[in-house]
Amino acid sequence: MSEVKLVAETRTEFGKGAARRIRRENKVPGVVYGHGADPVHIALPGHELLLALRTSNVLLSLDIEGKTELAIPKAVQRDAIKGFLEHVDLLLVKRGEKVTVEIPVHAQGELAAGGNLLEHVLNTLTVEAEATHIPESVTVSVEGLEAGASVLAKDITLPNGTTLAIDEDAVVLQVLAAQAEEPAAEGEGEGEVAAEA
Repeated sequence: MSEVKLVAETRTEFGKGAARRIRRENKVPGVVYGHGADPVHIALPGHELLLALRTSNVLLSLDIEGKTELAIPKAVQRDAIKGFLEHVDLLLVKRGEKVTVEIPVHAQGELAAGGNLLEHVLNTLTVEAEATHIPESVTVSVEGLEAGASVLAKDITLPNGTTLAIDEDAVVLQVLAAQAEEPAAEGEGEGEVAAEA
C-alpha cells in the first residue's frame, strides 16, 4: 500500500468564506481527528491530495507543524458538477493499529456460456486490516460460473492480516440468467388463438 507525504497547514478561520478563500489558493480544507485528540483543522495542497485520493484507502503521512501523523481518508466531499475537492475528513491511525475500511471488489474471468449477467450486489467489501497494510482491492474469479451461482463474502480470499468485517454469508456477486425475449411473442400469439376460438 502506498504512503503519500503531504504538508498540512493548520487553520484558525472557519465557515464558508474561509473555505472559499482556501480553495481559491488551490488548497483543500479538512479536519484530522482520532485517538481521543481534539480535531485539528487543516488545509492541504489540492493537486497532491487529488492525486493521492485516486488510490482507495491511501495512507497519508501528514506533516502538521513539524509533527508527522498518519491518517486515512474517512469522508471526502466533492463538488457535484465540477468534481473538485471541497473538504476532507481524515482519521488518525498508528502503525500496527487495526482499522475497518471498505475495499473495492473486482471480478475477473468469463461466465459460463449463455449470455448470463453478473450482478455486483456489493461493490465494496468491509474488512479490518492493519492501517499501514490496507489492501487496495480484492479480485474474485467468476470463471465458468452458471446462472444462479453466487459468491459469498467468506468465499473471497483476503490478503494476509485482513479479516472480514461483515456477515460472512453476505452475497457479494451473483449470476443472473439471461432474459429470453421470445416468450413475450408466444404469449401474444396464444391470446390471439384464444380470441379466435
